[in-house]
Amino acid sequence: MMKTIATILSSLLTVSVAAAQGTPVTPTTPAAPDAPAAVAFVEFDTTMGNIVLELNPAKAPITVANFLSYVNSGFYNGTIFHRVMPGFVVQGGGFTADMKQKNTQPGITNEWRNGLKNDRGTISMARLGNRPDSATSQFFLNLVDNKMLDANRDGAAYAVFGKVVAGMSVVDAIAKQPTGNVQGMQDVPKTAVSIEKASVITAEQAKAAIEADAAAAAAAAAAAAAAATATQPAK
Repeated sequence: MMKTIATILSSLLTVSVAAAQGTPVTPTTPAAPDAPAAVAFVEFDTTMGNIVLELNPAKAPITVANFLSYVNSGFYNGTIFHRVMPGFVVQGGGFTADMKQKNTQPGITNEWRNGLKNDRGTISMARLGNRPDSATSQFFLNLVDNKMLDANRDGAAYAVFGKVVAGMSVVDAIAKQPTGNVQGMQDVPKTAVSIEKASVITAEQAKAAIEADAAAAAAAAAAAAAAATATQPAK
């Protein structure tokens, strides 16, 4: 990867540079279950396809409660994936298509010691560098195993709280979008990729989405194999 680790980590910002120079975020603790809760599922209906997330409240109760509060309030509807870095992450959850930053709730306690790792397909909270408890609404999806994000570099690492269980092909497609500089921000897709709707779904709905995703992947693999066979010269 051409960018240095310091540059990459500085990209995982939850606010603009101007906002970062303001008053430090005060951490808060959204209501969390007293005992480990069952997994929760969230679906992103995006302009490039659907992504289904399985959240882990047993490992990250504060983070999951915070994320679900934004989902249930409709906060993510109309936001974009504003930072796309192939081979690293896809980040969203804070800006509208016209690059207006949305107002958020206060930052939350960083649950980075929960044992979950920033592996490919996981979802983690974005935050300010040197402010471990500054995560609010922004999140990122790991495109690869990002072990460096599990390391304590500034008082904490980056808190994982779930994973993609359907639609990883959509995430990979988003990662291939051409990017550029927009209003002082780097790595912004030139064509906006929006979350049209974020919603909590049932386990049954998640199962159906997972099965449909697997079937689509199998069909695509079969089609690719057939095309490769067809192009081979006859013996």
